[in-house]
Amino acid sequence: MSISPGELPVGLRPSSKSLPVIAVTSGEPAGIGPDICLALAGRRFAARLVVLGDRELLEARARQLGLDLRLTAPEDESTPGSIACLHVPLAVSCRAGVLDRRNAPYVLALLDRALQGCLSGEFAALVTAPVHKGVINDAGIPFVGHTEYLAERTRVGQVVMMLVGGGLRVALATTHLALKDVPGGLTREGLERTIRILVEGLAHQLGISEPRILVAGLNPHGGEGGHFGREEIEIIGPVLEKLRAEGFRLVGPLPADTLFVPSRLAAADCVLAMYHDQGLPVLKYASFGKGINVTLDLPLIRTSVDHGTALELAGSGGADPESLFVAVEGAIGMARAGASVPR
Repeated sequence: MSISPGELPVGLRPSSKSLPVIAVTSGEPAGIGPDICLALAGRRFAARLVVLGDRELLEARARQLGLDLRLTAPEDESTPGSIACLHVPLAVSCRAGVLDRRNAPYVLALLDRALQGCLSGEFAALVTAPVHKGVINDAGIPFVGHTEYLAERTRVGQVVMMLVGGGLRVALATTHLALKDVPGGLTREGLERTIRILVEGLAHQLGISEPRILVAGLNPHGGEGGHFGREEIEIIGPVLEKLRAEGFRLVGPLPADTLFVPSRLAAADCVLAMYHDQGLPVLKYASFGKGINVTLDLPLIRTSVDHGTALELAGSGGADPESLFVAVEGAIGMARAGASVPR
């Protein structure tokens, strides 16, 4: 498995108004989202970037970090040492590292405004900095994650979360579920739809025609012939057989503990894991801080960082913005390549 240079292109030249406009949501205001968004001013990208966030918050965080930069209006031409800001006001003032549930609606307002801009054509793609799921739920707002929220807002029945990095692509059959709920979350219909979305997304958003996919089983040793669980026999296996008959290039179900070996990965374009912590620990070991999340089957291009809010680092200057840089470059690459998205 390898990542093509065109999949995660490097921005080389200053942006201009003829280049795609990328929305970047700054995420949880108490976390490192504002910090890493401000770091964008120090890099050049082949696009115009617009950071969505509270202007006063971003200015205060820049002072806290000792950054010499300017916030400009979204319509202004990009210049070195500046970052365009689309102002969305905080509900209450915020201090780095200190969560406040009263700002949960603000975090979602960032997403809603960016989503509106993507659907209207104002923005060519969306890149998201991390949010804190716990504080949003503590505010009384049911929230599972970016992926599910964007799917609900766009009225898409199902999307697929795929992380890219470290020479790997890993997609998930289920996303943010408690481990005890994963078996019940696997159905033949849902798994089939996931694989169809994954194959189409790899083809149309990443340019991989006829992708070869390794599919993990759910249980230890792939269920050991049904002795450790029957999901491989009753759900995963039949779906793979059906889709292979249609020409899909699928291998599995494979025991997860021997799936991520070099000989198998070398002959594959993507891995499909059955649950979040089955596949992502391997990918993050290989690429943490340099991987990105791509959401497939949304009516827009969306990428994200591969990490959380890191409250303990907020405002300290210790946050590494590399994953955001890569997420932005990935979104730019798909936007400039004319990656197709469902409408």
